[in-house]
Amino acid sequence: MDYSELVLGLIIVALSMLGWVGQAITLFAPVTAVKLSLTEPQNEVDPAFYADVRAEAIWDTLTLWTLPLAGVLLLIQNSLWPYFGMIGGGMFFYFSGRGIIARFEMLKHGIRIGTADKVKINIIFLALWGILGIVTIIKAVFEINSF
Repeated sequence: MDYSELVLGLIIVALSMLGWVGQAITLFAPVTAVKLSLTEPQNEVDPAFYADVRAEAIWDTLTLWTLPLAGVLLLIQNSLWPYFGMIGGGMFFYFSGRGIIARFEMLKHGIRIGTADKVKINIIFLALWGILGIVTIIKAVFEINSF
C-alpha cells in the first residue's frame, strides 16, 4: 500500500464514520443529537423538516455504513473495497446532494430548518461528504479497471 492509499483510506473512514455515526445518534438518541448540534430541536424547526430529518436518519443509518467499510477494506488491502467504495460513494453522493438541494428549497419556501449558522455548517459537511463520495467512486473505478 502506498502512502496515498493510506491517507485516502483514513480520510474515507474518518469522514464517512462522522456522517454515519451522526445519523445513528440522530436516530437512536435524538436528545443527544441536539446537544451535539447534529440536529435542531423539534420545537425550533418546521414539523415537516423535523420529520424529514428523522426519516433521513433511519435510512442513512441503514445504508451509509458501506463507505466506512470501504475505507477499512482499503486500509487492510482487501480486494472488495472498490465495490463497497462504489456503493458507499454513491450513497454519500446521493445523501449529500439531496440534503443540500432540499435545504435550499426549504429555505426558498420559508420553511424553518434551523439557524443560519447551523444550516451553513450542515451544507458544508454535506458538500464534503459529496466530494468524498465522488473521489471514492473515481478511485474505485480505477482500481477495478487495473485488474
